[in-house]
This record gives sequence, structure tokens and C-alpha cells, in this order.
Amino acid sequence: YEEVVWLLLCGNLPTRSQIDMLRGLLQEYQQLPAYFLEDVLMRNPTDNIMNALQRGVISLYSYDEKADDISIANVLRQSIELMARLPIIMTSAYQIKNRHFKGGSMFFHQPMKNRSIAENILATLRPDMKYTDEEAKLLDLCLVLHAEHGGGNNSTFVCRSLTSSGTDTYSAISGAIGSLKGPRHGGANIKVAEMMHYMRNEVKDWKDDDEIVNFLTRIVRKETGDRSGLIYGMGHTIYTKSDPRAVILKENARKLAIAKGLLDEFELTEAVERLAPSVLCGAK
Repeated sequence: YEEVVWLLLCGNLPTRSQIDMLRGLLQEYQQLPAYFLEDVLMRNPTDNIMNALQRGVISLYSYDEKADDISIANVLRQSIELMARLPIIMTSAYQIKNRHFKGGSMFFHQPMKNRSIAENILATLRPDMKYTDEEAKLLDLCLVLHAEHGGGNNSTFVCRSLTSSGTDTYSAISGAIGSLKGPRHGGANIKVAEMMHYMRNEVKDWKDDDEIVNFLTRIVRKETGDRSGLIYGMGHTIYTKSDPRAVILKENARKLAIAKGLLDEFELTEAVERLAPSVLCGAK
């Protein structure tokens, strides 16, 4: 993922010395400002991680002596700092959510040196800081595939629109995160998880296509789920046949599902992908 970061920032793949320099900068900038965690995140906990990210980004404005400097060099520095700090804000917000809203325990681990962003996300999420190579590789792949979001998608458009006004980096990025939070954009991930929770509870036989179709039909009729009538996660508006990222992710996710003993859950999700188009076509 770090190599893709260089590619997006500089327009070319990095040399060994260049990627080592970038990784060094990302590790240097990982630390949040003093008392940031307590003052910004812990005092006003939220059960929505995207909200915490948005609030965290806009709060970092106050800690930057050159917050309004939009020269290329300064924006590049701000961008690298944000890429280093956003994963830490995210995992810290998750720990706070787990403690405040679920009654669990909080674990605030320091990010480790000489570890990738994906590895540090997994390590700081877990009480024992342990993860497998397969988990780290899959998360790194997810970061790579989602980094391709350019052009006209909603959050990128919001960011470009804000920067065109000459506003600061923190305002532009926090606005983009606000757009990404929406359930018809990045927030659809949460809605998919919510929909699958309903399905696992209501569908008794996960191998029965007819029962799955019946459940999906009731979703479209606004009889179950969140009553929106939407089957979340079905397709991406810019792809006419399939999302190429999904093809790559599915192959790797299946391997991890087998290793974790979650193949039945994975195949239920695949069944939704396979059966939902006919349900949606029949509803039109």
C-alpha cells in the first residue's frame, strides 16, 4: 500500500530508497499530538468510526502551525501526516467505542516501528497485538484496491470541490470523509454488515436459495432489514458488469474464510451476490 501512496502522490512507482524514505516519514508522523486522544476522542465518544475520523481530521487543524498554507510542499506534508495518523485515530476510536458503547475493554497500543500500515492497524486493534501474515496481506490488498478511488466518485468530488475554493487541507479531507460516511457511498459497508446480520438471524438454511430469495424479496418490499427497500452492496455505478476489485478481494477473502472456519458465512454472502440481481429485476 505504501508503494501505491507514492504512486498517487508522485505519479510513478518508487525506487527502494524512495519507499524507505516514505515509510520512515509515515512512521515518524504516526504519533498523535499530546492529549489529542483524551481531548478529541475520549471526551465525546461516538459509535460511528467515520464520525470520529472526520472530527479527528478537522481537530488536527488546530495543531498545525501552517494549517492554511496550501502550497504544494505543505499540502504534501499534511497529506503524509494524515495518512500516518488516520489509522491510529480509527483504531483508537474503535477501542473507545468498544468500551463506551459495548462495555468492553480499551487497549491503546503504540504503533510499532518497521511495520506496514496494514500490520499496525491489525496490531493496534487487538488486545494481544497478534495477527497472521495472511490477514496483513489481505488488509494491505484492500488498502491498495480502495486507493484507486479517483475521478468522479462522491467523496473525491467533494474533496476537489472544497479544494477549488482554496480552503485548507483539513477542511477538504473532513468534508470528503463526511461524504464517504453516507450509506450510499462508503457507509454502505456498514449497511451490508447490518443486512447480513438480519439475514443470518432470519434465514434458517443458508444453503437454500429459495429461502435466501424470499428474504431478499422481503427486503425490496421494505418488510425486513432497515425497511429502506435497498439490497446493499450490489454493484458500483461506474461498472457495467462487475467491480474488478471485488473479483480480487473475493479470491483472497475465500482463502481467509476457510482458514478462519467462516466458509459458510462467506458462501452466504456469495449467494446474495448471485441471487440479488434476479430479485431486483423482478421488482422493477
